[in-house]
Amino acid sequence: MQSVTISSNQAGQRLDKFLHKYLPQAGNGFLYKMLRKKNITLNGRKAEGAEILALGDQVCFFFSDETFSKYAGNFDGTVDIRAYQEAYRALAGIHVLYEDPDILALGKPAGVLTQKAGPKDMSLNEWMIGYLLEKDPSFQGELVSFHPSVCNRLDRNTSGIVLCGKSLAGTQCLSRCIQERRIRKYYWTICVGEVREEADIQGYLEKDPARNIVKITDSRKLTRQEGSYDSSYIHTRYVPLCTTGRYTLLEVELFTGKPHQIRAHLAGEGHPLAGDPKYGNLPANRELKQAYGLDCQLLHACRVEFEGKMIQAPCPDLFRKVQKGLGLEFPEDAGPG
Repeated sequence: MQSVTISSNQAGQRLDKFLHKYLPQAGNGFLYKMLRKKNITLNGRKAEGAEILALGDQVCFFFSDETFSKYAGNFDGTVDIRAYQEAYRALAGIHVLYEDPDILALGKPAGVLTQKAGPKDMSLNEWMIGYLLEKDPSFQGELVSFHPSVCNRLDRNTSGIVLCGKSLAGTQCLSRCIQERRIRKYYWTICVGEVREEADIQGYLEKDPARNIVKITDSRKLTRQEGSYDSSYIHTRYVPLCTTGRYTLLEVELFTGKPHQIRAHLAGEGHPLAGDPKYGNLPANRELKQAYGLDCQLLHACRVEFEGKMIQAPCPDLFRKVQKGLGLEFPEDAGPG
């Protein structure tokens, strides 16, 4: 017999979901059969699978060692943590901006992936788990049935705040806040051209997967499949902080969070982001690269507000260099910290 005492990071989920993580090679039919026959029990009693696990619950498996090994696959009760440790050592420039028992806010530098795009990639997500393991090596045991995860994404070349769930409770809280749009997200950027007035802009974003770009339209476009759309509603607000006529320093608030939203939305308004290789102004980009070495968009997720918290990320050095070089200054009440 094997038994598991439910930890805080395992509590709050359905029993059947936990069983799928613990016995990854077992199908639904097998698991529900074992529950019906009481070969898997919860707190010494028969269970159906829909029960919500609580801290301290006991899940027992009345299997032979051979049966348990078969459905656990290569699982031996531990998780290989080498990729997390390697990412923690290799990825530079990541900072912890806020931490409590459930939530972690990280400052991501431009050039770092939020999540892996391929099996050999290193990302902020792996760095974050490596950081937690470095603080507490016993956290490896939690990885058996729960993986901390980033809860929002930034484009590779966008810097700033990424929110992460350290615990199941933290992940669920952040997911609810994002789904219900209860997280206010602010960005700093420098755009090409003069912007004198704040604006609240809305539209629809259409993806072009083949070219990995998006375009903004005023109305939704129906797909061939009746009743569905291939575009998403987007809502952006921007406030000019300083302008020289040629360039403007903006604070942008995202009400929806779609890939490339700020970049495409502002380009559609005639004010592409400085340095943006996809949606930008080519002559301006060449000028900025020659003067400052800028080869990607200047976009920084500077502040988030949710659940009574306000988390800020200091302005990156390259952003400050370009901002000051262009003669753009932050107002005192909106400074970069």
